[in-house]
Amino acid sequence: MTAPQPNPVPEHIGARMRMAPRHHTMYGEKLPHMAQAEHCTMVIFGATGDLTKRKLFPALYQLAEEHLLGPGFAVLAVGRESSLDDASFRERMRAALGESDEVKRLDDEVWKAFEKRIFFVGGDATDAAAYEGIKRKLDEIESECVPAERNRFFYLAVPPSVFEPIVRLLSSSGLVPRIEDPEHRPWARVVVEKPFGHSLATARALNQLVLSLFAEHQVYRIDHFLGKETVQNVLVLRFANSIFEPLWNRRWVSHVEITAAETVGVEARGKYYEEAGVVRDMFQNHLLQLLALTAMEPPSAMTADAVRDEKVKVLRSIRWLTPETIPANTVRAQYGAGKVKDKDVSGYRDEPDVSKDSQTPTYAAVRFHVDNWRWKGVPFYVRSGKRLPKRVSEIAVHFQAPPHLMFGGPGAGHNLEPNVLVMRVQPNEGVSLNFEVKVPGAAVALTQEVEVAPVDMDFAYAEAFGETAAPAYETLLLDVMIGEMTLFTRSDEVEAAWRLIDPLLDYWEKHPASPMPTYAAGSWGPCEADELIKRENGGWREP
Repeated sequence: MTAPQPNPVPEHIGARMRMAPRHHTMYGEKLPHMAQAEHCTMVIFGATGDLTKRKLFPALYQLAEEHLLGPGFAVLAVGRESSLDDASFRERMRAALGESDEVKRLDDEVWKAFEKRIFFVGGDATDAAAYEGIKRKLDEIESECVPAERNRFFYLAVPPSVFEPIVRLLSSSGLVPRIEDPEHRPWARVVVEKPFGHSLATARALNQLVLSLFAEHQVYRIDHFLGKETVQNVLVLRFANSIFEPLWNRRWVSHVEITAAETVGVEARGKYYEEAGVVRDMFQNHLLQLLALTAMEPPSAMTADAVRDEKVKVLRSIRWLTPETIPANTVRAQYGAGKVKDKDVSGYRDEPDVSKDSQTPTYAAVRFHVDNWRWKGVPFYVRSGKRLPKRVSEIAVHFQAPPHLMFGGPGAGHNLEPNVLVMRVQPNEGVSLNFEVKVPGAAVALTQEVEVAPVDMDFAYAEAFGETAAPAYETLLLDVMIGEMTLFTRSDEVEAAWRLIDPLLDYWEKHPASPMPTYAAGSWGPCEADELIKRENGGWREP
């Protein structure tokens, strides 16, 4: 099969710039010319759930359309609905693709070829008896494969409460044997969705169980944020461009803002959200990952373990929150009633399945400090919330102001602002750099003053390359198939993140807010969060 050809680069990008096929991994040395995944079977537990139809099958369809699936690739869906069979499950997934926002155009020919690879077996993944049926179906699907081609990965698209029984049964059934050699064929891998644990103790216990059954290289802890194009580009921006790295330290950086804002409320997930809250849902995984990528040292090589080693060092360097420091460095709040996109919405405590005296925060802002030579004294302000004005995730690096301002001031019409480098994770993935320029005109001759204004130098993936970035799950599923682990979290990484978050959750649980700070739906958060950053650094950006 012919490898996909690189997309042509628009003329305005420049003749010297060449774009590699978007799925060629930039991390592993062993895969520079990989055009397809290996022959393998994907087994999805929780196949009748929302994640499967909204994210997994759209991503698989896109990989099929781009000829990136191995020639013998197959999907075995496992679900509790015994009334379903191969044909009816295929029909259901075809309807889901038609409704998907991530599939722009459904090609009938691609679908006809892809649906032949889709199979279904009924069964409860927490019941040992179901695994005999799964084995028989796998033998049927892989009947024409030689033993070395019977590569499999098992995707746990299920609630965290059933991770433990499923991984035990995958091991005891023999479907996922422990394999010490990463190069062994056939391989067997397990993909676990977040959240990985509910606290440090539960994450550590789950890690101990999983690593007693499987080798670390067999376990893919998925965080879809890390599959986004701009998240991966943080490393390239920093380490492939010499103009940034000399400035990437406490001497030149004033502070860093990391924002993950959502316009939606808890929707129909009130029961889940009451247990999770914004810190477990967003900080422990997504936001600490963004912080680690921003603050990490250059890895010795662009390999999975080298990159993850440096991220772990950052997480271990972050100053621990204590009962004495938490009140001054953190803010929590819940959204109240308000307007989002000109639509009236209810407050959090009026949502279904939410307690009327709930203490669960829907917004949090935390000031972290990374205590190492590069970042000592530079605050990292991290915030996330629901029912905010825009859906946006970004990293904003604020540089120090010039030491002496010869321009601006009274009469010039503008106070000079420090430069800001913004990496947009979603939507409109891209990078912008804010800097000052002189306003054209001859007024300077009359007033003896130079009028200065801020401008943005902006790069957007869609504009530059003529296509939108690949959805995160598309990238991550392909990485599982080719054995690339850079964008997946390692066991020590998970525990290091929980070690930072646990004291905050414990303090808030023992010290209920009275009253709980609130913010109007459609605003950028509570006034307390403004005070957190205003004391040192003026105020939050409004993306």
